[in-house]
Amino acid sequence: MWLIVEYRPSTFFSLRPANATTSGGKTLVTPTPFALKMALLDVAVRLYGRAQGETWFPHLRDLAVAAQLPQHLTVVNTFIKIMRPHKSGPKDTFGTGVVGPMGNTIAYREFVQYGGALWLALETKGDAPWLKLLAQVNYLGKRGGFMQFAGWEESETLPTSFTRLNPEPGAPFRADGLLQVLDDCGPKMTFAHADIYSGKIINLDKPNGRVLQPVVLPYRQVQSSRGFTLYERIAG
Repeated sequence: MWLIVEYRPSTFFSLRPANATTSGGKTLVTPTPFALKMALLDVAVRLYGRAQGETWFPHLRDLAVAAQLPQHLTVVNTFIKIMRPHKSGPKDTFGTGVVGPMGNTIAYREFVQYGGALWLALETKGDAPWLKLLAQVNYLGKRGGFMQFAGWEESETLPTSFTRLNPEPGAPFRADGLLQVLDDCGPKMTFAHADIYSGKIINLDKPNGRVLQPVVLPYRQVQSSRGFTLYERIAG
């Protein structure tokens, strides 16, 4: 059984690829399975407590996730001023006599404007209250990428308009689509790996950490300029 929920974005979406640097702020155009699962885990712990969240985690980790993005989406690119630590130690950056560890620098950033609703689907397992958890998710990706829960439905099969974000090995894909490298929970990842206070290291592309998987979304570029790129969903 697939549980399908609708979110209405109220701000731009942004989520850097797992292997991106702080300065190179390119964005994915869709939430990743890892991002959605960590958002659900956060809600589970806040609403039901740490022990219950740990009980549900194995089912959460193994969830199949799919998405249907809007017909059009626009990636806006810009440069912003950010703060980061001085490489050579604290210094008086502004000549005020106050020595501080942080300084200003310029970083590249991308943001996605959705031209409509974002639909996400979970192939539900276990006894967790998935709908209640999904209804409490209020942002996805970078903090501030706010989403408004707008509705839900159930389906015995995944509608053909959806794309699996963590497909089975060997699954077919479109050769003319938009390639994205998404991250998901590894098959050996435990609650302790997801708990930032446990001291356990969560490794990239390891079975006990975040695994990377290329996914082709059914989108093509239709227009671009210095400041934006417009994508359109491919029919069929």
